[in-house]
Amino acid sequence: MEITRTRPSLFGDIAHGLGFWTDRSAVHEAAAQGKALRLQQLIQDGAAVNIVAVDSITPLHEACIQGQTQCVQLLLDAGAQVDARNIDGSTPLCDACAAGSLECVRLLIEHGAVVNPPLFTFTPLHEACMGGNSDCVQLMIDVGALMEAYDSHFGTPLHVACVRQHFDCAKVLLNAGANVNAAKFHETSLHYAAKVKNVDLIKLLIEFGGNLYATDNLGKKPIDNTTLGSPTNICLEFYENNPLGLQQISRVALRKALGSRALDSVSKLGLPNRIICYLLYQPPPDLGLDIDYF
Repeated sequence: MEITRTRPSLFGDIAHGLGFWTDRSAVHEAAAQGKALRLQQLIQDGAAVNIVAVDSITPLHEACIQGQTQCVQLLLDAGAQVDARNIDGSTPLCDACAAGSLECVRLLIEHGAVVNPPLFTFTPLHEACMGGNSDCVQLMIDVGALMEAYDSHFGTPLHVACVRQHFDCAKVLLNAGANVNAAKFHETSLHYAAKVKNVDLIKLLIEFGGNLYATDNLGKKPIDNTTLGSPTNICLEFYENNPLGLQQISRVALRKALGSRALDSVSKLGLPNRIICYLLYQPPPDLGLDIDYF
């Protein structure tokens, strides 16, 4: 993502004159471009690390969206506000997750970054799913990110992963116990997978208990979002006409009962790994799914 200079505005000119705002500073530029030595010199010369541009973007935001780990470290060590919010409400952790920078994410968390924002808003986990950064998704889950965090526009992180067709992110969420049937305006992730015509996502969601018969606020099922005879239509029709077998129903019930603790709980039984895989993640053999769920 290319960072461009803030567009001037009347409000920005007035606010700058009052001392509340500033245009992009030398600190912003050094942080965004990864010029660590330049940034270090600016800090040593007394430059403010929490200076903001007219869009409330701080140098730490800039460094995170560009994945500039060394600059992030310098800014944090110099007292940069780890949870500063820009005009859109995004924190540096949101930007690091969007950029897919694991090292930046780790640094921010080590410095106390808030994983779960207190408001109903787009979270760092949403950002990781939006960017298709499955490693960041896993890391955020590991440090306690709420998988059912709800944004009024985007829904849950699983909704985001399906809308953007990021299969790996959806798989990580589901394996960790995300609610496959969470709804946004009565639309589930399966509705979205059908809308974006992604057969692999449809199979994955159904394997994890996606409700074929859930209806949105217009009374539409997922299959109603497909075109007759299309691959997604054929797939959903097959599942509607061939309900899951007892083994698959048992797996869904087990995952639902154990949630994100499923793998750990079953592992404690001392069963061989191949049996654990079979219990929790094996796809229906009669469908011929070529998907690795483990």
